[in-house]
Amino acid sequence: MSRRFPPINNQTNPYRDNVQGKANEPICVAGLLDSSKQILGSAYDGPAPDWTLEEIYNRLEENAPRIAIIGGSPDHPAHILDRVTIARAAIRIWQNGGVPFAFSTPVMCDGTAQSNQGMSYSLQSRNAVAQMVVNQIEAHSYHGAFVIQGCDKQPLGVVSALAHLDRIRRYRGEAPFFATFAPAHVLKGGTIPAELYAELEQVAAAAEERGASDIAHDLRDAMAYILQCSSNTAFQGVLERAVDRGIISKAAHKEYEKRLAVATCDANGGVCAFNGTGNSSRHLVAGLGLVHPAVELLTAPPSQEQVNQAVDSLALMINDPVFGVANVMAANIKNAIRIHSASGGSTNLMMHLVAAMLYGGYRFSLWDLDRIHHEYPVPDLFDYSLTQGRDIYALAVQCCSGSIRGMETLFYELMQNGVPMDVDAPTVTGTTWRERLADQARLPADRVKDNPIILSRPRRPFSGVDVLTGNFFESAVVKISGMTTAQLDEFDKKVAFVLYYENEDDANRNLLDSHLLDTVKRMKCFAEENLRAVLRHNAPHRLEDWQTLDYDALFDRMVEDGVLKIAVVISGQGPVAFGMPEMFTPMQHINANRNLKRLATLISDGRYSGVTYGAAIGHMTPEASLGGGILYLETGDLLYLNLRERQIQFVNQAAFRSGRLQFSFEQVKAERAALADRRLATIRTRQRQVAASNRMTGHTDAAHGVVPLSVFEEAVLDYTTDVVYGLQKRS
Repeated sequence: MSRRFPPINNQTNPYRDNVQGKANEPICVAGLLDSSKQILGSAYDGPAPDWTLEEIYNRLEENAPRIAIIGGSPDHPAHILDRVTIARAAIRIWQNGGVPFAFSTPVMCDGTAQSNQGMSYSLQSRNAVAQMVVNQIEAHSYHGAFVIQGCDKQPLGVVSALAHLDRIRRYRGEAPFFATFAPAHVLKGGTIPAELYAELEQVAAAAEERGASDIAHDLRDAMAYILQCSSNTAFQGVLERAVDRGIISKAAHKEYEKRLAVATCDANGGVCAFNGTGNSSRHLVAGLGLVHPAVELLTAPPSQEQVNQAVDSLALMINDPVFGVANVMAANIKNAIRIHSASGGSTNLMMHLVAAMLYGGYRFSLWDLDRIHHEYPVPDLFDYSLTQGRDIYALAVQCCSGSIRGMETLFYELMQNGVPMDVDAPTVTGTTWRERLADQARLPADRVKDNPIILSRPRRPFSGVDVLTGNFFESAVVKISGMTTAQLDEFDKKVAFVLYYENEDDANRNLLDSHLLDTVKRMKCFAEENLRAVLRHNAPHRLEDWQTLDYDALFDRMVEDGVLKIAVVISGQGPVAFGMPEMFTPMQHINANRNLKRLATLISDGRYSGVTYGAAIGHMTPEASLGGGILYLETGDLLYLNLRERQIQFVNQAAFRSGRLQFSFEQVKAERAALADRRLATIRTRQRQVAASNRMTGHTDAAHGVVPLSVFEEAVLDYTTDVVYGLQKRS
């Protein structure tokens, strides 16, 4: 039984007052509904078609809710089956008395764009999607949206757009803009075919026979993962090293690469099953109250019944400012941040969530997000693994089987672990979290006995993404949830040598070089006095035994025992310089190398993929092209990694050699001014590789969401007070 939508309470109705819309659009609506019925075929559930041009005209004239179904381009795996969900939503909107429209946005696949020029357009595409959605909805005067949420930058791009629309509609005195999000189902990861697995094991065995145990170890490590686009990069790095060492031929490498690639993706598409930006966005947007639980975590496109539940709930939201997109988002901001933290979400969302709040008209920054994150300890309640059968597809199976309830379960377990949640915040069910959780059936996480992903008992008392500060930069982020406690201990309070690269291409080339560490040693990139001082600081218990070793022997022992720490710095990657590409590939090359993984952290003014793990530090501000401290670093510099206290400091080398840990940087900028000028000239030349139309000039920095300055300047509302809960304004 359908739920009738009320008409929109607006004084203005462009379709009533301008006949051209009523002349142009009825055939679009009729065409959408006709094709929807055809797509659904025998699965069509409803009366005989009644969408005559006259009836469509009448609904437009009477200001029936005009609802845009927003999909994504089918050249992204998350959107190849959108047509079925669009059809189901269109039919239900019509049955409920609304007027359905449909359009799609381009959706960049970050995996496809990795390590090529396309990655310079990835972050900018979020703002471009927001602009396109605002353009289309404003031009065609839609009142609300049903959003097929995809991957990468599309989810928060659309959230930003709809929050922005809600804010501008309220400013003009119009009805609030309402929306509900239906995330694309989770893509089932691939499996290495048995014959190929056996061949790769033979390669590992051959590597061992030739004394290349590091390659054997790293190859077997890659083989333990489910196949995803990201794991293919791990194979690429290891196999290229195997070619370099003469273990396999280049032709064999390409053959293995092809066989792995074609076994990766399920034909039904979806959002990749790792906990990257796509699934982190799924969890975050659900935490923002914008996803109906019926469509939140699925293994296939939603059924008609599931779509109906999401669409029918719009009847409770229409015309009510409590359920305007910007208000729902702001009311749930603490919920979303705590869910993001507890589930080990992507570092990308540290920018995207700030951006969405700014688009919604609220003053907000990385510092507000960090303050909420640390207001109460948020435990790690997400035991996700790509090697042990606990990917996001497995989580979707657990939800679809009726065992648990996805983010409602995580919300519940956070409260059970003493984390305060805003239970009275509105959601797109037309109810609050309190009302949604009143029925506690299937809520506890411990209902899943076999390989649970959401936990009742925390793995450790902290999780999420931390904001770092230091004496040579203002802000940066590190995904603590992406580091094991042992790895955190490996790097925390250690001094690391800088290994500096001016761009990602140089870094990738060197990180794939099997002889990188030998080259660093041979060229004595790290001064001997500093090397001995690092030994004294990082491993004082080794000092007596190793102090008589010569440079080469000491270097080798420090590598062998993991005492040497290296901060691989990739600069010139910020929003202004190069579009802020992801440093996924260089970090993956580090993670896929047994030696480097123990020694190296990566520091950049670029971003990281949501699937990145390990000691990855990014989003550094100010960026190099704006004169940030990262511009002035050099190979051989020393950095103090104080991760648990959320700091990285530039170390005074003279003081450090004499046994004192002293932090100072300002004089370095003056001493290296000429170097900085040369690097800035190189950055400006390289910037020309990015289309001028898509460069992110006139935007805020990473700590302020990388949004257009006009959006930032008009974000004046206070998210702690300018939010409506029911009929009461929060005070």
